[in-house]
Amino acid sequence: MRDAERSYYVYALKDPRTNPAKPFYIGKGTGIRAWEHDLHADETPKGQRITEIRASGFEIVETKLVESLTEFEALKLEAELITAFGTLTTGGILTNSVVPGGLGKGLRGRNLVIPSGAIEKAQFGLKLLKEAVLELALANKVGVTNSDLVHSLGLQSDYKGGSKDYLTWSLLGILMREGKLKRVEKKKHQAQTR
Repeated sequence: MRDAERSYYVYALKDPRTNPAKPFYIGKGTGIRAWEHDLHADETPKGQRITEIRASGFEIVETKLVESLTEFEALKLEAELITAFGTLTTGGILTNSVVPGGLGKGLRGRNLVIPSGAIEKAQFGLKLLKEAVLELALANKVGVTNSDLVHSLGLQSDYKGGSKDYLTWSLLGILMREGKLKRVEKKKHQAQTR
């Protein structure tokens, strides 16, 4: 396996105001990814925590937990660690926002068992799919259709011999709702980047 394929690592951002310093964010990356958060604190819970730590006169502790991973290995370990520590929205300690609001709605009356980590893994998968769709849309300035996504990304469905490609329809809808894609005016079923 080439070195470039094993260039990923999993890291933790830790709050030095506790002893020992406790993680408040788990991520995966290459290069200087672990240190970029400190350079560009945003308005997310993670960014707010970074700002609070700095305002207290401390520096963020960035720790590489595991190195020399493939992207898949890094994603899997990241998901497992986030599941183990839990997110603030699920009663845990991490500021990661992998579990969007509204998950589980519409399940009233159902005794659906959701295994630990299943939601986080689904959200990581969704993140990667959304990134792939956005890259394809950016590369094609005229926009992309559901059919373009299905065939170019290998996401065709053959459910009962039909072509019910709802996954890519859902991806387009999510990205439009997030404001990352917009519908092309003249072609109702074509989307392009904003």
